[in-house]
Amino acid sequence: MSISQKKEFEEIVRALTEEEEDLPHLKNLSRRDRKAAETRLRLFRSALQLFAERGFPNVTVEDITEAADVGKGTFFNYFGSKDHVLGVMAEIQIGKVREALAQVEAGKDLVRSILHRLLQRLSEEPGRSPDLARALVTSLLASKDVRELVDGHMAQGRHFLARIFEIGQERGEVDPNLNTAHLSRLLQQSVLGGILLWSLMGEPKLKAAMDQTFQQFWRGLAATPPESKR
Repeated sequence: MSISQKKEFEEIVRALTEEEEDLPHLKNLSRRDRKAAETRLRLFRSALQLFAERGFPNVTVEDITEAADVGKGTFFNYFGSKDHVLGVMAEIQIGKVREALAQVEAGKDLVRSILHRLLQRLSEEPGRSPDLARALVTSLLASKDVRELVDGHMAQGRHFLARIFEIGQERGEVDPNLNTAHLSRLLQQSVLGGILLWSLMGEPKLKAAMDQTFQQFWRGLAATPPESKR
């Protein structure tokens, strides 16, 4: 691996772990519980860097615990398997959706603007590296247990998104005839599909692709142009 590639992977890890405030398990914890949560996050940080450097199949639990400087038994206190480590990614993504809902509830910005920013934020981490994006997809779908874990996080995310769309309907931004549960699922499909296609096709600018995706998505749900409401 070149120095520039290694630096890129370190930036990926740093960007992910800077989202600690968005992780539900780090909020309102006792000192003991926070220490445990930080150990879990350190394992995730180490695993992610190794996955990016070597490829997911070439990393063992022993590699992860050695990089994180913890015992192998400690690893299994937090994760059922190597695959489960990336469940932390799902938690980070849920934190971003929760933050978007809080912004919508605060009423200081248009729902459209908040959703647009959310799409960009959800694509930030996997969008830094096609290899990382593929590793995430592969590992998250690797086993039934992992699929159930991810499905639970996705369901929670749809619940938050549905509430965002409901508020948008109440404010006249979103077509009131549309089913908010269906809109939530469609938005998730748009984000995941966009990231997956980018990771396979090697499109150079994921941000531009996600902007276009959002514009098309919004045209299908907007009640009236938000600008006319202001």
